Amino acid sequence: MKRHEIKSDIAWATPTQIKVHGLDLCSEIVGVVDFGQMAFLEIFARLPDANEARMFNAMMVILVEHGITPSSLATRMTYCGAPEAVQASVAAGLLGLGSVFVGSLDNAAKMLQEALPDPQASVNLKQLAVDIVSAHRSRREIIPGVGHPFHKPIDPRTPALFKVAHETGFAGRYVELMENIGAEASRQYGRPLPLNVTGAMAAIASEFKLPWKMCRGLAVAARAVGLVGHIIEEMRQPMAEEIYYRIEHEATEHSRPRE
Repeated sequence: MKRHEIKSDIAWATPTQIKVHGLDLCSEIVGVVDFGQMAFLEIFARLPDANEARMFNAMMVILVEHGITPSSLATRMTYCGAPEAVQASVAAGLLGLGSVFVGSLDNAAKMLQEALPDPQASVNLKQLAVDIVSAHRSRREIIPGVGHPFHKPIDPRTPALFKVAHETGFAGRYVELMENIGAEASRQYGRPLPLNVTGAMAAIASEFKLPWKMCRGLAVAARAVGLVGHIIEEMRQPMAEEIYYRIEHEATEHSRPRE
């Protein structure tokens, strides 16, 4: 069997030099490229232009933090039980990203990219949105990127993100289709259904031509930063231990025989 060279085109190193996508880490990246640009470089194998950098940074920072959610609670509870393993605490929180919080990004991007494989095609986006919503209703499936358990009637992050998209030239056909899907869902269901932040991010990620299978990676990378912040706060202001003792106390109270 022929053996192939084991190598990565992302980065390589010598005893005196490290290259990342052709750029010297120490002389061309450190102190020159910011965190968002570095993330863009890793994903797209090139540095962004000014508009790409602004749009990509907006996408990433908008999902870093959302307060006390199942993922941040999982991180705090894991840290409470294993304070020596910060990485396990972050991992526990990331495992909690799914169809309700953060993780629907890839499903929304899949919906958009499969419905509109060629964004330049002459397609009636309003009618396409009607077809998408009707199909999901007939299958009794949740429409990814539409609705939010807390932010109603508007997810305030969506217009903020789309504002940047319009200012940077990323409010293209996928953004228009996602907006039509949100409006059509509200019409068909007869109640306000907010276009949520993951739906907005899915549309913009599709404008970046990012394959839908990779889109959840953006959410994971962004939220990981926020979870580190929750661990730091947990160190200073323990919350998980208080939650544990309250649950334990309530369980004990319920188990006592009544007089």
